[in-house]
Amino acid sequence: MVNRPTICYTAYVNKPKRTHPHTDHKTKHPSPKQEDKKQVTGVINTISINSKGVGFFVVPTTNDTLEIQNENLNRAFHGDMVEVAPTGTMVKGRPQGKVVSVISRARNEFVGIIEKKGNTAFLLPDDKRMYIDIFLDTKSVAHVTHNTKVLVGISDWGNTAKNPKGKLIKVIGAVGNNNTEMESIVLEKGFRVEFPAEIESEAQRIKSEYKKHFETELKNRRDMRGVTTMTIDPADAKDFDDAISFQDLGHNTYEIGVHIADVSYFVTPGSVLDAEAEKRGLSVYLVDRTIPMLPEILSNDLCSLNPNEDKYTFSAIFTVTSTGEVMTKWFGRTVIHSDKRFTYEEAQEVIDGKRDGPYQTELRTLRDIGKIFEKEKFENGAINFETEEVKFELDDTGKPIRVYKKSRLETHKLVEEYMLLANREVAEFVFRSQNENKNKKGSQSVYRIHNIPDKERIANLAVFLKALGFDLKNKEGEVTSRDISALLKQVAGTPNEELIKTATIRSMAKAVYSTKNIGHFGLAFEYYTHFTSPIRRYPDLLVHRFLERELKGGKIEQNEFEKFERICLLSSENEKRASDAERASIKYKQVEYMQSHIGETFSGTITGVTEWGIYIEEKETKCEGMASLRNMQDDFYALDEKNYSLIGQKTGKKITLGDTVTFKVISADLEKRVLDYTII
Repeated sequence: MVNRPTICYTAYVNKPKRTHPHTDHKTKHPSPKQEDKKQVTGVINTISINSKGVGFFVVPTTNDTLEIQNENLNRAFHGDMVEVAPTGTMVKGRPQGKVVSVISRARNEFVGIIEKKGNTAFLLPDDKRMYIDIFLDTKSVAHVTHNTKVLVGISDWGNTAKNPKGKLIKVIGAVGNNNTEMESIVLEKGFRVEFPAEIESEAQRIKSEYKKHFETELKNRRDMRGVTTMTIDPADAKDFDDAISFQDLGHNTYEIGVHIADVSYFVTPGSVLDAEAEKRGLSVYLVDRTIPMLPEILSNDLCSLNPNEDKYTFSAIFTVTSTGEVMTKWFGRTVIHSDKRFTYEEAQEVIDGKRDGPYQTELRTLRDIGKIFEKEKFENGAINFETEEVKFELDDTGKPIRVYKKSRLETHKLVEEYMLLANREVAEFVFRSQNENKNKKGSQSVYRIHNIPDKERIANLAVFLKALGFDLKNKEGEVTSRDISALLKQVAGTPNEELIKTATIRSMAKAVYSTKNIGHFGLAFEYYTHFTSPIRRYPDLLVHRFLERELKGGKIEQNEFEKFERICLLSSENEKRASDAERASIKYKQVEYMQSHIGETFSGTITGVTEWGIYIEEKETKCEGMASLRNMQDDFYALDEKNYSLIGQKTGKKITLGDTVTFKVISADLEKRVLDYTII
């Protein structure tokens, strides 16, 4: 993403207040000895560092932000756990701090480009927040050519007078090569592409023994192979987590089954496969590839619900009326036989009558009941956070030749509603089952929770929205999900819809995994978990195990709370890193696409205004770049932070967040992943 630490619309960012916005020099902050005793010293938290090598540290007790200049970082790097003390000085109105010590390192591996000069070799890190180069032993990289992408591990962090020392882990490839750049993104975020040999070997062993036990295992499962069953997935999907079965019971009543790949049968607690899946946490999806959580033998073969094959599943089966009333629920292990593999587009064409073929009645009934579920969900306060996403058409070398917005079809919503139903009902079943048994203590399951929004962020969001002409009902920062929904209805169809949705999402708490159920604010569900994607998410695999235990009346393990809370924290962290990797791959391809369109003119929306430039998002491709104020010759523009605008000092011309502008692409830097625009 474009680096923009002080963009005006990001009211959700906790940034220091400007008490002296026009002061450029350092000034001593008056701090009498009596007041010094009250100042926080030796406070511990993580540090954030921008690409300019300036640090930002949030004091946990007060939520105030200290700015830390490069010379005061004491060799701390982005994400490190550090001890910081205030210096008592101000820079541009911002209170300053100094790193006293580094408690722990956030990471020990970095991706970058080898640079050789004479008898020395350095790594220039891809992560620009790593503000210093890493020294490499010339012998270890003697076989690596200059300007090659590599992965290195830190062997010695050095001190303020010395560069950190690194050890070569892997040669990735030539700079600019598609495979090199995509793998670099994955490795940079801390994920591995290949599986260790013992993991692949174990997966192969499981496959070789699978058929031997098939008939015996069938006796332990509900046989659903005679019921109409289908999968609906993206056209490029290779692993099919879920299938939906449908049976007309007569009298406007239907049996609808949500069948999920039974990964827990193959991946057992304590196995090397389980340890690897826990470490990876999830599959990582880039523009042109998937880095799976499980070896392909499992993810694309044994576990995947491929059509015309008998497959083990864990199922949630419901009896539902045509009016959407859920009459009965059943959970358990099953075996299915998928009759048809649909893409979303194919299933939609069948529903619309544009494609001949079977299952039209089943799909239309599933759609109609799904719409009832969706309506009820929103009536109960769920927030509709659908935002526009882009896809890429790539040539044989991986170069983007087309960028377009993803279509959101009825079939996407159809599948989504039945997955939500299964996730919600499984969460409630496990929760109630365990809480009704008074002899059970400790951790009970893994939930997908979404906390209420932070009051300060909501108050800042309300101010931002007011400047754009919209009202967010709130009481000193307190909102309900219905308040957010009402706002999104206000902005629907307006030019600022996507901008406001994005700002609102960023003002929300992040959904995370937890052993403590507090409900899901955004979905307005009292109980919610992730049950439907165990091929690609480790928490779903855990939920399958918890559900199986409840169905069999098993006991909770001793010290289970600490174990699974740790896994929840790790899974939430992995999810964020995977999301960052996905966004990085999208940004890379957007910049690469625009390289072929330098000098061309486009229409875009202003998404950010700062003291140094205007951020613009192209309307069709969503390629975001910056128009530097230095290049605007018609006037001198000053930032009006309160109104999220830039004002021309001579002409009075106003450039505001959300405005539509015409711009020209003047450069596209793939190394920095930035686009430079100019308004015309």
